[in-house]
Amino acid sequence: MSDEFAMDGGCACRAVRYRLTASPLYVHCCHCRWCQRETGSAFVLNAMVEADRVTLLAGTPLMVDTPTHSGKGQRIARCPNCFVALWSHYAGAGPAISFVRVGSLDEPDRVQPDIHIYTASKVPWVALPADALAVPEFYDARTTWPAASLARFKAARARYNA
Repeated sequence: MSDEFAMDGGCACRAVRYRLTASPLYVHCCHCRWCQRETGSAFVLNAMVEADRVTLLAGTPLMVDTPTHSGKGQRIARCPNCFVALWSHYAGAGPAISFVRVGSLDEPDRVQPDIHIYTASKVPWVALPADALAVPEFYDARTTWPAASLARFKAARARYNA
């Protein structure tokens, strides 16, 4: 993790602004029907990062409990004014990990997906690059993520549960 890493983002009305102070652990491009419905788009691009590496610069997001296919739900941080989704906390990763909506970053082109998930429900007109890592449903992070990201994830969970 670089001490020099920084990437800013925020909502459409600019009432909520944040900074990522660490590079993403891993980036999912999720093609599941739930994400399609939630975003109103063909997929969502989530950059996973330790929650304590997401620093608020302005405003306070509204935390909205939203159902998921797993039944465990997610908490979405939204601007209380324009309601743009900024990041989520899923039950599986807990509040220690933020799933930052890449589209809310000021420079979203700096972040590319590491994996495409739930491609079994991908809309047919979205073409993935030939070399893209893609799976029909979910995957095992222990065999897919880089070792450094796994270590950061474990440390973040330990910090939160401490």
